[in-house]
This record gives sequence, C-alpha cells and structure tokens, in this order.
Amino acid sequence: MAKEKIVLAYSGGLDTSVILKWFIEEGYEVIAYIADVGQDEDFEAAKEKALKIGASKVFIEDLKEEFVRDYIFPAFKSQAVYEGRYLLGTSVARPVIAKRQIEIAEKEGAAYVGHGATGKGNDQVRFELSYYALKPDIKVLAPWKMDEFLTRFKGRSDMLNYCDQYGIPVTATRKKPYSEDDNLLHISHEAGILEDPGAPCAEDVYSRTVSQKDAPDEPDIIEITFKDGVPVAVKNTTDGTEKTGALELFMYLNELGTKHGIGRLDMVENRFVGIKSRGVYETPGGAILHNAHRDLEGLTMDREVMKLRDSLAPRVAELIYNGFWFSPEFEFLMAAMDKAQELIDGTVTVQLFKGVAYPIARTSPVALYDPDQSSMDIEGGYDQKDAEGFIKINAIRLKAHRVITKEAKKQRKKAA
Repeated sequence: MAKEKIVLAYSGGLDTSVILKWFIEEGYEVIAYIADVGQDEDFEAAKEKALKIGASKVFIEDLKEEFVRDYIFPAFKSQAVYEGRYLLGTSVARPVIAKRQIEIAEKEGAAYVGHGATGKGNDQVRFELSYYALKPDIKVLAPWKMDEFLTRFKGRSDMLNYCDQYGIPVTATRKKPYSEDDNLLHISHEAGILEDPGAPCAEDVYSRTVSQKDAPDEPDIIEITFKDGVPVAVKNTTDGTEKTGALELFMYLNELGTKHGIGRLDMVENRFVGIKSRGVYETPGGAILHNAHRDLEGLTMDREVMKLRDSLAPRVAELIYNGFWFSPEFEFLMAAMDKAQELIDGTVTVQLFKGVAYPIARTSPVALYDPDQSSMDIEGGYDQKDAEGFIKINAIRLKAHRVITKEAKKQRKKAA
C-alpha cells in the first residue's frame, strides 16, 4: 500500500528536521520544500540534510523575483504598515511560500501539506489560511498542534535527544539565543533573550544593517522612479549606479539601506492570536521605498483619494499580518489600491544618511502641484478675494455652534 504524501515546508533547522523524521516515522512519504525568498542559507546543504533524514524528494524553489514583484511592491504601494510601524517583512513572505507549496502538492499528488510553525505565533495562521484558500480540500498537518507530537516532544531537550538518536546534525540551530526570520524584505529577531521588552536590544543582534554611528559620514543621493506607484528604476547620483527590474532594483535598495543603517525597528506588537510580542526588525530597502513612495504621493495623489486610501491602508496591513492575502476582502481592497495608484508617476530624490532615508526633491509629469497657484508672488489663476466667501461658508456651522452653546450655558446657569 502506497504511503500518503505530505509536502513539508522545510528550512533545515531543528524543528523542521525533527518534524521531517517524525512524519516518516508516522508512515508518510515526505517531500521537502525549501522556499528561496532571499534568506542567507546554504540551500544545497539543507537539501542534502533532508535527503539524509529520509525525504523522498526535495524542491528548492527560487521565489525571489515573484516575491518582490507580486507581494512586496503591491504591499508597499498600498502604504500598508502594521500598527503604524511594522513594514510586514515576515507577513508578506508567507503567501508566496504557501502558494508554491500548494502547487507542488498538486503536482506531486500529495493530499497533505505541513509546516513547523508553533501554535502561539502568527505564521501558523498565515500558512494555513493560505493553504485552505488556495486548495480547499487540502489536509494540513501542524505537529505543534498535534497530541502525538506534543507527547513525544515536551521541549527543546527532547528534540535534541531525538536528533542525537537519528544522527541529525543540529549545529546550525545552536548559534543564537533568539529566533530569526530572514528574507529579501527584512530580517526579524525575536524570542529568547529579546523576550524582555524592558531590556535594550544589544548591537550584536543586528545582522543586516550597520549602526548609525558606524554608517558613512557622507550620504548617498539616489533617485527612485515610479510608474503607477511601483518603482521601475533607481539611480545613484553619487556614483552613477543605475538599476532596473524589480529584483535587481530592490536588492540595490537593500544594499544602500544596509550601508547607511536604515530600517531598524524595535517594537512590541499584537499578534493575531491575542499575544503581545517584542520584535526587532531590519528592513533597509523597504524603509527607503516606503518613504520615497509616500513622498511622491504628496505631489501626485488627489487629496480626497489620499484620505480614503489612508483610511483603508491599516486594514490592508492587518489582513496581510493576519494571513488573509488570498481573501475576497483583500482582493477588493487591492483593486481600490490599484485605482488609487494610477498616475502615481515620477521621480523622488532621497538622501541616505545615518539611518535616515530623507526625500529631498520630487518631480512628476502628472504633478497636481501648480507652482503658480502656490506662489505668494504670482496670481496663477487663483483670485485671493474668493477665499473670503470660502471662509464665511465654512464658518457658518462654527458660528451656529458658538451661539447655541453660549445660550445653553446661560439657561443651565439660570436653572441652577
């Protein structure tokens, strides 16, 4: 009788290595799936490890281009920022990873998919909601929520003993006393020694960006060109470097942000499952892109459209954070965001210096800014006398409110 197949999202770390072997013990044929979303990892070593443990196949999928083009850029053109601060580095990566996992399951005829996310975090929700949205009949096995697994492994020591028993190397999992998630958009640091929100994060935790004090004493001045809210070109006016293409462009922004210590964030956030957690994030290229895009909107986006978009952006961020990328409400909101980004075209000049991406100039062929109308020296088709009536009309309700409240206070005083 053929074994049931399961496609396991595999990283090569302690948890997924133990899970891979445990699934084999439970009688499954395990297909390991490694998603390359730009993390610093030896993929071939991870593949060899998975095969040695007993995986029947290993898929290493390069998702970097798709990740930037279809996930990072749409999120950033929506100005999606979770709880006003977090640029969603981990959250944005999960749907592209889940999507390819489901595609592999369908290709291999696997009835099951699995992951190593814990039952306390956000990733379990993001992965599983994506699985079900993309393939409603898929069966999900999440060991950290399964009694058989929890009975076998009560803690880290049990997992390490299991690895010793089966000769599974775990040296890579002992390096740092905290958890990290690494991809093209960011690297996050959480748990372990960072679980005390009152303890400042040590400098050696940061691994992607230099500290502000060690950043160069001279800035880089770059120009980012956008079309419909999406970056299409970057030019470094300091040294003449030019980049186009989604992946190459974004990787260059990461390089510059890293160099200048841009994109650090230390915060306590609210997980979807109801737990607060402290996260330390480094999002160098994303921070540059976020600031430049917002700046261009000031020049090119209609005021009332901006108000509506800004009211919806937190909802977009919440849906991404909570794992609802493949939902009807997210599709609806992104259609609105796409409409809002029509004609967000132009170039923003950004100074990168000592941890800050600071827009210093912006131009657009479709700018709504009229220098003649804004000028204090030129009439520019604006009759200043018209402002008198405009002010009087807007003052009507203010006057009425003052008269009524004044009279009401008098009446109350008399009654007292």
